[in-house]
Amino acid sequence: MRLLIVDDEPVIRSGLMMMAQSYTHKFQQIETAINGLDALEQMTRFEPDLLLTDIRMPRMDGLELCRNVYEKYPHILMVVVSGYSDFDYAQKCLSYGVKHYLLKPVTPPDLHDVFDLIMKSQSQGYIPVSRYVEWVERIENSIWLLQEEELQKIMEEWKEHCSHLSAPQLKGQLLDAAVLLHKQFQEKNRVISADLTADFRSSSKAELFKEFEERLQTVMMDILVVRRGNFKDPMEEAKAYIDNHLSVDISLKEVADRVGITPNYFSTLFKKMSNETFISYRINRRMDKARELLAIPHKRTVDIAAEVGYDDYPHFTKTFKKIFGISPSDYRESLGMK
Repeated sequence: MRLLIVDDEPVIRSGLMMMAQSYTHKFQQIETAINGLDALEQMTRFEPDLLLTDIRMPRMDGLELCRNVYEKYPHILMVVVSGYSDFDYAQKCLSYGVKHYLLKPVTPPDLHDVFDLIMKSQSQGYIPVSRYVEWVERIENSIWLLQEEELQKIMEEWKEHCSHLSAPQLKGQLLDAAVLLHKQFQEKNRVISADLTADFRSSSKAELFKEFEERLQTVMMDILVVRRGNFKDPMEEAKAYIDNHLSVDISLKEVADRVGITPNYFSTLFKKMSNETFISYRINRRMDKARELLAIPHKRTVDIAAEVGYDDYPHFTKTFKKIFGISPSDYRESLGMK
């Protein structure tokens, strides 16, 4: 599990961090925030499975934070820390799904007992949110790229990690994934005929997985039919887009959106297929283009730099020399040009 600790007092925040780090079952990641606003901002980059928050904080208190988390991240578990005088106030969090309270001063046994209760209640049906989101994202990408082998690999992983779930729990997990996938495809205007959100008919775990995979295969066939065999290799399409826009600073996200892949997956796939990162590929292509242009006598070096995306001329010459071991002017001289 991943934990976010929220408290405006540095000493208390540090103490809670140390207590959490000493817990028997190690957390995958522990982060801290100084108030509710800071916590919500951090959640856009780091989405915890468990929130441990104080009640009294400036800018946004724990009650307001819990309300926001309940509305925006309903899957996140919450534990509230309060002083005795704030206990009635803290009880208002009940309507926001908070089930656990700790009274100050918090001791390691107090905190660890709450962690034990949470772990015990979640152990039979818990799958880390980070793992769940990763699976859904990988499924979406493998379908969009028509990678049947990758899709099968993901499903085998899912079967292994969901082996502890009961059939009803698995059914809920798969339906949640189906709804999320359907939403993702709709948002990206990907036309599919399959109803991913329909309730599952099966009752056994094996049949549930089979039914889910059949739906995914149907979506993949829909995409294949729409493309009518005109599918472009996403990496080749990405490279062509980069090559045609060397003069501007396009972002990895822009290129990923262009080929219909999530940025994180695109970055990993690009490096795997190209043996270099997105940034290094763009730099190398810019320098290759610059070398071609330097062979044209009437072109000024400063204009060539701008043409391959470098407004900072010294930076251009430094990069060129780093790649080719020679400056642009020396390269021209090697071609018999002045």
